[in-house]
Amino acid sequence: MLLHYHLKDFTIKETEDWLALNKPSGFLSIPDREGKEVSLKSLLKDKYGNIFTVHRIDKDTSGLILFAKNETAHKHLTKQFEERKTKKIYCGLVIGSPGEKNGTITQPIAEHPALNGTMMVHRKGKEAITDYEVLNDFGIYTFVQFQIHTGRTHQIRVHMKDMGHPIVCDPLYGDGKPILVSSLKKKFNLSKNEESEKPILGRLALHSHQLSFLEQDGKMITLEAALPKDMSATLQQLSKWKK
Repeated sequence: MLLHYHLKDFTIKETEDWLALNKPSGFLSIPDREGKEVSLKSLLKDKYGNIFTVHRIDKDTSGLILFAKNETAHKHLTKQFEERKTKKIYCGLVIGSPGEKNGTITQPIAEHPALNGTMMVHRKGKEAITDYEVLNDFGIYTFVQFQIHTGRTHQIRVHMKDMGHPIVCDPLYGDGKPILVSSLKKKFNLSKNEESEKPILGRLALHSHQLSFLEQDGKMITLEAALPKDMSATLQQLSKWKK
């Protein structure tokens, strides 16, 4: 997928120490165990030689991800993530309308004993803390901002499932169903060239939006990754539908 792009197309900011990118959905941050799929890190290695993983985001999540360009920067940045000194903001569409418009979810998360690669809320799991705030409630779906204070695998997705409002189009923790314009528009006709309707949003509706961290000189840096076109277009359609 990304082979058709140039890295500069989704570079948010680059310094001599680090590189921040707006990762498209459906693309691995770092190579998986099989190593068959192209990852963002492997593309960066081709360009920079040495590149260091600071943190990662799920394959199907889009948005901001940070890589270090040298060992000193890597040590400095990963320490902040480990000590929870970074500020990580995500946004996403959830199914339904949460009763409370903001709150903090503190359910511990553990690996599912039977379903490989899946996580679950479990009292003996690891600490997981997610703040959420409703940005726009459309009734059928709600646009929510999340701040995660821990970095558990699939944390937001697991917490929202547990709350009864899974992330839209989540095949693991929700119904996996895409959003179609025909479900929002009364007068919807396929164009003559189309045999079936393409979803307006056909992937996990979760985006890594903002990251704040300290530079080595103590300066606070806040970076933002713009919402992808599919999520922006969906929000526009939902706003029209709500009216």
